[in-house]
Amino acid sequence: MMASSGGSNGGGASDSKVETIARLAQWRIENFGPFSTRRSDPFKLGIWNWYLSVEKNRYLYIRLYPEPSRITKEQPPLVKFVLRVSNSGPGRRPYVSPVHEKLLRTSEDFVWPVDGTFHGRFIIDVEFLELKISPLSGGELCSIWPNKEMMQNAANKGGLNCLSRMLEEDIHSDVTINTADGVLKAHKAVLSACSPVFESMFLHDLKEKESSSINIEDMSLESCSALLGYIYGSINQEDFWKHRLSLLGAANKYDIATLKDCCEESLLEDMNSSNVLERLQAAWLYQLNKLKKGCLMYLFDFGKIYDVRDEINGLFRHADRDLILDMFQEMITLWRPA
Repeated sequence: MMASSGGSNGGGASDSKVETIARLAQWRIENFGPFSTRRSDPFKLGIWNWYLSVEKNRYLYIRLYPEPSRITKEQPPLVKFVLRVSNSGPGRRPYVSPVHEKLLRTSEDFVWPVDGTFHGRFIIDVEFLELKISPLSGGELCSIWPNKEMMQNAANKGGLNCLSRMLEEDIHSDVTINTADGVLKAHKAVLSACSPVFESMFLHDLKEKESSSINIEDMSLESCSALLGYIYGSINQEDFWKHRLSLLGAANKYDIATLKDCCEESLLEDMNSSNVLERLQAAWLYQLNKLKKGCLMYLFDFGKIYDVRDEINGLFRHADRDLILDMFQEMITLWRPA
């Protein structure tokens, strides 16, 4: 897509106009005399407007700078570029600058002196090799153009959208999931790619392979839908938080390590006196050392054991002996004299 700036500045309309295509900007000057100065009209490249200016004295001085603006002041561009200047017409021999990489704010930040006899008609090309911007919050400069990471993110998003459609629109589903209170449809290939347990079901001569159905009767229809939402990349935050403990159980049962890690991290985030004992038991059951350590620290290091004194009796009656032993060891460590 070609764009151009319009208007005039010390010459005809075309004397000020800069054409742009892709990452190239080209300024064709038709009439430039000795001891002259000229500035282009602004041209857009990236998220900034730019100017080129030329001044002829002993040398031809070429400047490139962004238009003064709030974004230029707050987020000045780091530009990597090459300049070429050549006479118009056939057989032109360009002068090519080194590759420059500069943070540009004003017209004083970059000037290229060219020792050549340029007057009358000539052409200035600017090839922008890279444009980076400073985040408002600080930190590392980032490219405004697609890079490997951005393309990978776009590809991942596109793939997840396709998977989500397969689930939501029941596109070529080939397996039935029987939950405690309803039936869902899914795809053997997707389930197998996510879980080695599901893969084994469909790989070997088990009843799931023969019947093309799976019984997950320890999950409700709603919680199993959340599980499929995670597998297909379409789960929302609300459903994830609501069904975390069920999802944790499923992640452990079907060996979905990434989901298990997500659940553990999430259960650590909103721990309080009303749920800490339940989460401590889940941490013990599913061997989540980080969650178990967090629960014990919450209870003993932060003194919240006194807030659950009524509930603790039920835990002592029903919890695994090794878990109770861990709790007593934590108490002894805490109360041991320094």
